[in-house]
Amino acid sequence: MASSTYRNGAVRNSSNPKSSSLKSRIPPSQPFSGSAIRRNSSPSFGSAAAAGDGGVPGRVRVAVRLRPQNAEELVADADFADCVELQPELKRLKLRKNNWDSDTYEFDEVFTEFASQKRVYEVVAKPVVESVLGGYNGTVMAYGQTGTGKTFTLGKLGEEDMSDRGIMVRSMEDILANISLETDTVCVSYLQLYMETIQDLLDPLNDNISIVEDPKTGDVSLPGASLIEIKDQQSFMELLRVGEDHRVAANTKLNTESSRSHAILMIHVKRSVTEKEDVNPSDNENSSHFVKPFKPLVRKSKLVLVDLAGSERVHKSGSEGHMLEEAKSINLSLSALGKCINALAENSAHVPLRDSKLTRVLRDSFGGTARTSLIVTIGPSPRHRGETTSTILFGQRAMKVENMLKIKEEFDYKSLSRRLEIQLDKLIAENERQQKAFDSEIEKINSEAQNRILEVERNFADVLEKERLKCQMEYIESVKKLEEKMIENQGKHGCNGYIHAKCIGEGPEVIISEDTTELKKQLEKEIHGRNEAEEEVNKLRSQLRQFTEAGAGGDAEILKLQTVLENEVHQKKKLEEEIIILRSQLLQLTFEADQMRLCLERGGFANGYADLASPMSQINHSQFREPGNGKKTPVASLFEQVGLEKILSLLESDDVNVQIHAVKVVANLAAEESNQERIVEAGGLDSLLMLLRSSEDETIRRVAAGAIANLAMNEANQEVIMAQGGISLLSMTASDADDPQTLRMIAGAIANLCGNDKLQLKLRSEGGIRALLGMVRCGHPDVLSQVARGVANFAKCESRAFSQGIRSGRSVLIEDGALPWIVQNANDEAAPIRRHIELALCHLAQHEVNAKDMIRGGALWELVRISRDCSREDIRSLAHRTLNAIPAFRAELRRLRVEF
Repeated sequence: MASSTYRNGAVRNSSNPKSSSLKSRIPPSQPFSGSAIRRNSSPSFGSAAAAGDGGVPGRVRVAVRLRPQNAEELVADADFADCVELQPELKRLKLRKNNWDSDTYEFDEVFTEFASQKRVYEVVAKPVVESVLGGYNGTVMAYGQTGTGKTFTLGKLGEEDMSDRGIMVRSMEDILANISLETDTVCVSYLQLYMETIQDLLDPLNDNISIVEDPKTGDVSLPGASLIEIKDQQSFMELLRVGEDHRVAANTKLNTESSRSHAILMIHVKRSVTEKEDVNPSDNENSSHFVKPFKPLVRKSKLVLVDLAGSERVHKSGSEGHMLEEAKSINLSLSALGKCINALAENSAHVPLRDSKLTRVLRDSFGGTARTSLIVTIGPSPRHRGETTSTILFGQRAMKVENMLKIKEEFDYKSLSRRLEIQLDKLIAENERQQKAFDSEIEKINSEAQNRILEVERNFADVLEKERLKCQMEYIESVKKLEEKMIENQGKHGCNGYIHAKCIGEGPEVIISEDTTELKKQLEKEIHGRNEAEEEVNKLRSQLRQFTEAGAGGDAEILKLQTVLENEVHQKKKLEEEIIILRSQLLQLTFEADQMRLCLERGGFANGYADLASPMSQINHSQFREPGNGKKTPVASLFEQVGLEKILSLLESDDVNVQIHAVKVVANLAAEESNQERIVEAGGLDSLLMLLRSSEDETIRRVAAGAIANLAMNEANQEVIMAQGGISLLSMTASDADDPQTLRMIAGAIANLCGNDKLQLKLRSEGGIRALLGMVRCGHPDVLSQVARGVANFAKCESRAFSQGIRSGRSVLIEDGALPWIVQNANDEAAPIRRHIELALCHLAQHEVNAKDMIRGGALWELVRISRDCSREDIRSLAHRTLNAIPAFRAELRRLRVEF
């Protein structure tokens, strides 16, 4: 008859001749789940309440495992029936009092003596391990009499037989198989509670570890314990072997290797997860090309595996001396644990958790936030019926305890920062690659266009030179022949003709008449030849004109390419601005992370979070929100939340990025008429002029000029801008700027000022008109459109002043040299430019004093064209009335015989 032990040894049961006929031999198949979850109002196993926000109720699950009979029990109990009868299919256990009476108990799972280690793990511990991987805390604990198989169930290493591996080894296998060691970490602490002292099994010198409790959350930690990071299963097995070697054990009558301490294995799991941020439907409709980032989270969970020391009676175990003191300490700690479970099961107002260090360490396992499974181990011998009954009642009381499961997540600022840095680097590299390819393509196209133009010019010059030389030679030959014939005729008719006339008796008149007729014929022939030569020259001129037009077409292609290049440069600047916004967001997130960390260290999360709502943070985030349907715009919402004074104060920041975001917000606010007066009153105009005067950043100057242009739409603000020297500053900025968008903003601001009758003289005296006309050097259609609008506004105000008798003399525009540019662009392809210039010409032509200059400059023909071909009826009618009303125009048209 073979004997069996459970202390790190395999279960051996070679024979069991006497077993109850009521015991089931079929392995259970039902999963480890109890009845429906019922939420109790019991307090937690500590000071914090179990029922918190976001919690999930979960009752403590209890399973019972029967140890097979060992050799001693087979001999001693041969004449007695087993005191335990199992009904695993009903999850029921019967404990016999005598031969005719028994008590019945139900558990979440009942394991017979034949249950395998794998089945015990999958039913009892695997659901807890899966919860830990999902972010919840978990506890698996073994309780029972000495020698009933607690250490075998939990801590068996299974080095000789893989099937004997216990819950500790199998739990780590599952955890390592379901995490990524690149992003997740697993750390282990292995402790023992011996004689009410917590000792480190991985560092024996560390033999008095203190327990620290968080007063706010109630979490228990052991900061003095060793924390070893696990990378593979082999290193974990080595740690378990080291811990088992240091654990206190002794030989008693009940067990040859009785554990004299409670072993506690803590597995800390830290996992990185990613959740997508919620997006409102209105945001989806108007979202920009920026993709909202995923929200990185860190889930921290803890798996606690507890191998309790066996409960024992001194007279049965035979403990004496120091072992007796050990037994007393074990029984006291188990008794304290039982009292706490009784209090929780009965919903008592007081839970005596401070009676023992064991109850303090396990405060989260019973009535706390952890998912807890308890396996109670019992023996079949009737000699230990009392201990078996006590163990079963302990499990029954534990089943009444309910925990409130909570997941622990933290926002991973570092991961998000790294992800944004990688995204930023990719955008910068991609932008550089695209820019290089674009520059190469543009250079290639320009080179090919120049080569084609040079080739066409050379061919045209060669053909023209050949035709010219040919015509000259033909003309010279014709003249020579004519001269030779005239000399020949003169010599012949000078001598022979006279003698012949005398001989025949005819008069000289007849001979002269014949010669004159012949000369006329030759002259007509030469005239005809000359006409043909002139036609050939005209033909060549036509060809020259065609080649010239072909060259102009090449110039138009180059201009088109230049326009495409400028558009690409504009897109590049937009990308650069987006990169700046990403950098700003990255800096802001880093700042918020530091602030959050400092606030958490001070112990005030709520107050710290409120401090982060700074004006700069709101301004940065306003760049990424789009207005929804029926809601206020982000700029207006920002106006209300932050306040105009705070926004304007950011214009004086030393950080260029902050100034850029702030001036953009001010420009957006200035676009709304209701905000313009408030901005000027609050000193916003002074700040914008200061930026325009002192800033060297092109983006700031461009956006500041745009904001001034928006403010200049208000007539009251126009006088303020002029009084503060705004036109001089805009003129000076225009002379230094080369960026088309900056010039467009400046031209728009001056164009708005040109529409004020009161500011005409001052506008010219401070160089506004010359600055406006000087910006045509850019050639960009948007800039030219704003210049044309300003010219039209100024001409309209001048016309009104002439009509009212306020002004006299030539137009300021003509005196400042604007007429040639106006005539040149009067028939521009761009509709906005053409419409404004046509209107300006009509206003200039309404006064007789400007007529002579306009006729001399070719404006009369454009007026005639406008009166006939203009697409707008009002401008066409105005041109027609003007041509009829001005005498100088009518006289010139009559002189040129132009029907009108």
